[in-house]
Amino acid sequence: MAQERTGAATFKGNPLTLLGPELKIGDQAPDFKLQKNLLEAATLQDFAGKVKLISVVPSLDTGVCDAQTRRFNQEADSLGDQVVVLTVSVDLPFAQARWCGAAGIDRVLTLSDYKDHSFGEAYGVFIKEFHLDHRAIFVIDQNDKIAYVEYLSEMSEHPDYDQAIAAVKKLV
Repeated sequence: MAQERTGAATFKGNPLTLLGPELKIGDQAPDFKLQKNLLEAATLQDFAGKVKLISVVPSLDTGVCDAQTRRFNQEADSLGDQVVVLTVSVDLPFAQARWCGAAGIDRVLTLSDYKDHSFGEAYGVFIKEFHLDHRAIFVIDQNDKIAYVEYLSEMSEHPDYDQAIAAVKKLV
């Protein structure tokens, strides 16, 4: 059973319960199984040897999530080939693909946590009340150690984009 962190975050001031541990800088990044599409999964090992910027959003079809994904897509151009930028949400894979096509997203890989929520629970972002993943940013180095983490205290706020990008640039 996943650890419950009651009141670890809020949505419009209302307390939320996050399932899973609160990861810290220096922790080994947990493995995950996320869906690329309905038949094909991705794991942490698929990105071995690369710096990973993982942007977690509740749903791409909301304003802040849309802006967050677009911002990291724009930033991805300047990060180089040793960096992979992933956006994780519980949106279905075909909804993610539709959104990316409509938004012109071509540098960020969207992955879905809809099936078994393994990412959400392993990274401590699964919202018990909504069955969505809470907004967070993780930067993981080439050896799968967490180099930067930001759990947003309020789900509707933007992350610190500049800090996340600076953390990535320190590793490449």
